[in-house]
Amino acid sequence: MSAEPGETPARQGIQSVEIAMTVLRAMEQFAGPASLTQLAAASGMQPSKIHRYLVSLGRIGLLSQSPSSGLYDFGPAMRRLGAEALRRMDEVGLASEYLPGLRDRTRHAVNLAVWGDHGPVVVRWDYGSYALPITVRIGATLPLLTSSVGRVYLAHLPATLTDPIAATQPAALTAAEIEQIKQDVHRDGYAVTSGGVIPGVTSVAAPVFTTGESLPLAVALALPEQHATPDVLRDISAELLETTKAMSAEIGHQPEPARPRRRR
Repeated sequence: MSAEPGETPARQGIQSVEIAMTVLRAMEQFAGPASLTQLAAASGMQPSKIHRYLVSLGRIGLLSQSPSSGLYDFGPAMRRLGAEALRRMDEVGLASEYLPGLRDRTRHAVNLAVWGDHGPVVVRWDYGSYALPITVRIGATLPLLTSSVGRVYLAHLPATLTDPIAATQPAALTAAEIEQIKQDVHRDGYAVTSGGVIPGVTSVAAPVFTTGESLPLAVALALPEQHATPDVLRDISAELLETTKAMSAEIGHQPEPARPRRRR
């Protein structure tokens, strides 16, 4: 069938390769080795069909089968590919590709931060459509307790990293208030501060989760305080969360499955 004028024709692929990837993605769902029956159920395939793919994937080292238990797991070739993919990954570069779109959709300034020796460090800043009474220097360190980016790290990093820095920063916050900040960030998924760093500027920040033991990144939107109405904050926070979720997925973060609630 030919494509209609103005339509992009679908690219032809190799179905067997796509099915093989379905098997590998099914393996990814398990925290350890899995049986043939489990993989068949996870991939939606008949055991006889998936077995043939398991044999082929095992021959090239992407999967392996334990001689003692008969369970399947990722093989040596997959481990080498994973290690090489992580070595090549530029987390900041991958996340940065999303910033212009976030700025254009919200019309507000965006910035990206990483964790440094003395707190969050700005590694990218894109100005939006509204003038701000601030000139941001790349490499600047943001305060941990009074910036939205700092509060994101406060909530998502272990206290062994954040407590020494918090102790050096003057802020009239009690231990109970700091704990409340952490709970709010975990509940909402983002942090909001107004005038915490620069008077007249409101900032909304959310984490970008990475893989393995890597520390998260943080993305923030900055806007004039007079524009930060409840409706605007609701809309840009939703846009920010959607974007940081896409960033995390692009970097390779696998969110933990939601735990079922216990019945009382």
